[in-house]
Amino acid sequence: MKDLNKFKGLFSALLTPFNADASFNPDAMKKLVEFNLENGIDGFYVGGSTGEGLLLTNEERKETFKCVAEAAKGRATLIAHVGTLHTDAAIDMAEYAESLGYDAVSAVAPYYYGFPLESVTGYYNDIANSTSLPMIVYNFPNSGKFALTKEVANEMFKNDKFIGIKHTSADMFALQQFKQLDREIIVYNGFDETLLSGLAMGADGAVGSTYNFMGKKFKKIMNDFKSGNIDEAIKGQNEANEIICEMIKYGVFQSEKAILTEMGIDMGECRKPFLPISDECRISMKKIAEKLLSE
Repeated sequence: MKDLNKFKGLFSALLTPFNADASFNPDAMKKLVEFNLENGIDGFYVGGSTGEGLLLTNEERKETFKCVAEAAKGRATLIAHVGTLHTDAAIDMAEYAESLGYDAVSAVAPYYYGFPLESVTGYYNDIANSTSLPMIVYNFPNSGKFALTKEVANEMFKNDKFIGIKHTSADMFALQQFKQLDREIIVYNGFDETLLSGLAMGADGAVGSTYNFMGKKFKKIMNDFKSGNIDEAIKGQNEANEIICEMIKYGVFQSEKAILTEMGIDMGECRKPFLPISDECRISMKKIAEKLLSE
């Protein structure tokens, strides 16, 4: 059994900063990594949905992997998201992540084509068996036509390369069921607005996008929950959700980049076809950034 302790805790789903010409901005990424570490983040999930990973070329994804590894310098647990439609491309990225010293790889299920279960499990096993790194399944039912179940997970996790599930769903019953598999695994809560619910149902940690700038707040929620200070944990979750509700009005990723830019890290825009950050968004997110910085 692999030591799972380093995979527990709060992981930022890193955003990807871009220059004005939409190219990757490594200097801003290094600042973002440092900012997260200063705010108590335990690890990074690199190149996922929040990182606009599927809007990057495979070579750009590798560039972000390298940049984060160099910036983190062994101070955080690193998970590389290598999910894509092409199994060989995912394997290539997984092998590269391994060469950089990443701790695990993760992948969203292949999407769009409605692949049968045998294809999906084959895809995961091919990636997992291509390196010495453990695999964390990215369960995101809203991203396609595949939703992981306890029964399917039990079969997949007979391969001991599989160590965890990133559960990006509000289905807390499914999260609880994943903690009842035939062997111990790591389960991450994947929606920031349900962190406290996920912890209550047995989550070992969480991967989230707003942790990029609310790391301290969410770390306190986790600590309050662990210490039995539930009223404070609920208060913290309510405060975070109020901010998330405001972000949803303007686009979550655009809002996150606007907040971090106001905090001193030039994140640029999201890549098309995401819409640009509106003036209304910048005004609203400036107020949120100022409030968070004052806390």
